Amino acid sequence: MLSTTMAKPPPGMTHWSTRTLANQLGLSQATVQRIWKEHRLQPHRSRSFKFSQDPELVEKVTDVVGLYLEPPRNAIVLSVDEKSQIQALDRTQPLLPMRPGQPERRTRDYKRHGTTTLFAALKIATGEVTGRCSARHGVADFLDFLRLVHRTYPRRQLHLIVDNYHTHKNIAVQQWLAEHPRFHLHFTPTCASWLNQVEGWFSLLSRRAIRRGIFRSVSQLVESIQAFITAWNDNRHPFVWVKTPDEILAKARVKIPPRSIHAAPVKVT
Repeated sequence: MLSTTMAKPPPGMTHWSTRTLANQLGLSQATVQRIWKEHRLQPHRSRSFKFSQDPELVEKVTDVVGLYLEPPRNAIVLSVDEKSQIQALDRTQPLLPMRPGQPERRTRDYKRHGTTTLFAALKIATGEVTGRCSARHGVADFLDFLRLVHRTYPRRQLHLIVDNYHTHKNIAVQQWLAEHPRFHLHFTPTCASWLNQVEGWFSLLSRRAIRRGIFRSVSQLVESIQAFITAWNDNRHPFVWVKTPDEILAKARVKIPPRSIHAAPVKVT
């Protein structure tokens, strides 16, 4: 049964279910469930992965994680990114609030009232967030945000961790950085924006202030985001990074999996 579970399922299906496998082998559904549980087989589940192909993977991981674990003395490390296309969504019917034995309920359909982009800088040492919403997320908007960071943290050396979005490498941005030598950009590897700590804060923002929100205008959405930033900064805390570069690279290096049993053999001519 185990070999059948891991073999190709019937035509038109991507994986076995307990019922289809039980019918195929003439077993009971409970027997299939028991054996799958004993051998920790879960055909219904699937996980995605992505190995970074960045040729400077080692150097970038070492650089960024080094800023987390051993930040430069007398300098400020900021995790910087933009969260684009945040939608101001309103529901077509009034929200039904939570009550004992029943969760909060909302309609599946919604009305769109526009979008905004949030530029944010997370101070690694304290967790403080500097944020600004913008209608777009182009070069001019990123430069405006850099000027805000410049005013927020005067005189100190600033190390900014950013991803590889083309705006961050634009010639106008490079010229501005050349005129402001306090700023030092550190890039995460390609396909590895999870290495940027502000992504974790964006996740908190989405879950706590946006995903279940009701916004009848973009301005209402922006007010909600700013309110979350203010409340966060009043009770801020840093994110503690615990993985060393070696521990990350041990899992991030490309591993060649064995040939899938679902794949057809390649004919060499």
